[in-house]
Amino acid sequence: MNTSSKPATKASKKISHIQRVKAGWIMAAIVGSLVACSAPPRVMAPQPERPPLGTAPTLPSPEVVAPRPAPSARAGLAGLPGTPSPERMLKSRWTPVPWDELPGWQDDSLHEAWNAWLKNCERPGPVFGPLCADVRRLSIADASEQRLWMVTRLQPYRVEPLQGASEGLLTSYYEPTMNASRQAAPGFGVPLYAYPAAAQQAQRQGRPWFTRQQIDTLPEARAALAGQEIAWLADPIDALVLHIQGSGQLRVQEPDGRTRWVRLAFAGTNEQPYQSVGRSLLDQGLVRDASWDGIKAWVARNPQRAQEMLWANPRYVFFREEALGEGADDAGPRGAQGVPLTAGRSIAVDRESIPYATPVWLASNGPALRVQRLVFAQDTGSAIVGAVRADYYAGAGAAAGELAGRVKQNLRLWVLWPR
Repeated sequence: MNTSSKPATKASKKISHIQRVKAGWIMAAIVGSLVACSAPPRVMAPQPERPPLGTAPTLPSPEVVAPRPAPSARAGLAGLPGTPSPERMLKSRWTPVPWDELPGWQDDSLHEAWNAWLKNCERPGPVFGPLCADVRRLSIADASEQRLWMVTRLQPYRVEPLQGASEGLLTSYYEPTMNASRQAAPGFGVPLYAYPAAAQQAQRQGRPWFTRQQIDTLPEARAALAGQEIAWLADPIDALVLHIQGSGQLRVQEPDGRTRWVRLAFAGTNEQPYQSVGRSLLDQGLVRDASWDGIKAWVARNPQRAQEMLWANPRYVFFREEALGEGADDAGPRGAQGVPLTAGRSIAVDRESIPYATPVWLASNGPALRVQRLVFAQDTGSAIVGAVRADYYAGAGAAAGELAGRVKQNLRLWVLWPR
């Protein structure tokens, strides 16, 4: 999938007298229909986490890719009243700014973002729900009308940490696609599991389940997982990639010889902390290249130590199966908000800094990705922590994986909140 931004047609910065009159009529109608619809900002409760696909592409470095699963169990943001303020969000300060502070505001291809906004409206929550009738109506409008509506209905707020610099960190993630077998078979010996009842019970009781090493070695853990195998992969490193990305699309060989595509979506974890296997190898002086290619090369040279390396990360992820069509699915997996992600327009955030469903202006000027555009806070991840922190959904497949592996760069964010 090509995830690079298409060149945007620059919107005119000046509107003719006739266009101004036309825009005035349009906005008068829109504003009139929405005057009675304002609601105090509230944040929807967290939804079940999301999905991700692969052959074996050039994979993102485990030092760069944030583990996808595990939204915060805390639902304390729901129902917080009032306009954005330093007290309203737990980890960020929102400062109102004029629209011209947003880099590239006049240049974004809003028609591309509008498709993501329509998906956002599938579960917008009470704050953004009142805007969705006009979001749908404006889906066929030109960029100047969409931009004028946003200026009229939304207020930009610069997102800053409670202390420290306003510039943060942007990383990226993707959906791998991989070959798999429905049963253990020669060349396919690495299982992917459904969420076992014992692990679910431990989660409900607020305690962690077995570590990755214990899952591989303890009889009681093996007994709890018996019969929970969804599919089998060829490579334990590919399985770890799936665990980190949170889900994936598999081309599965069925017992009758047929093949079909399925998505394995995130179902839960053992609630153990995530630790980077690449960082572990670096700290031990075993590798100088902690990319997935570097890790695979080290495993090829040291196969007897592969299990030891994997056990350095005690976190384990469980999946649920979702049917796909005849081939790989270009539609993104569902994020923590509960709506399908859109390549290049969805981000994962710390929901104690930015609520799900929030339109966000994202600006980053790094060596891997130069981007100034409208995106939506639709997902989260274990390592996505802090005020100015985002994980950019790059899409599915090898090209997206190659991009995601290179993104680790500066970030500035602005939330767009209803007036």
